[in-house]
Amino acid sequence: MGAAEEGGQQPARGKLEPAFVRQVDRFVDLVGRGVSWLSLAICILMAIDVLLRYAFSIGSVWAQELEWHLMAPICLFGMSFALRHGEHVRVDVLFASFSERSKFFVEFISSLLLIAICAIIVWLSWSYVAYSWNIGESSANPGGIPARYIVKSLIPIGFALMLLQALAHAIHFFHAWRKAA
Repeated sequence: MGAAEEGGQQPARGKLEPAFVRQVDRFVDLVGRGVSWLSLAICILMAIDVLLRYAFSIGSVWAQELEWHLMAPICLFGMSFALRHGEHVRVDVLFASFSERSKFFVEFISSLLLIAICAIIVWLSWSYVAYSWNIGESSANPGGIPARYIVKSLIPIGFALMLLQALAHAIHFFHAWRKAA
């Protein structure tokens, strides 16, 4: 059971939700389910890497870097999926004692703060990623993965998706807060 069901603060999402919220939720679900398959790929890759290393003394820098590169989209796109489904980390010490309406308001304000944080990260990461593309950044390790700039591009994309989900979350909880009045 996720944090949303335990805390009881996740109002049902229904047909009365604004179309924007429903579209963002659907898109985040699609991306999250697609990226979740990378978890299987990374498990298989790590198992093969460990087997080759310890059974046959064969190591591959490329395989190790691929593991890191697969973890990036899992984290960067998974955070939006976790927020969408109420599985994000929340400090429940005080939150659990709040009324339902107060919980909705806290979720709304938290979403606004998250929007600001995501916007800052997208803004700050833009030049970092652009520089990586400009120099054609690749692995510094011999035998490593070329085109590291591609995985770095996931930083602003992942936080932009999180910003959209946080906006949908804010709208959703604002409506829930108003309705609970």
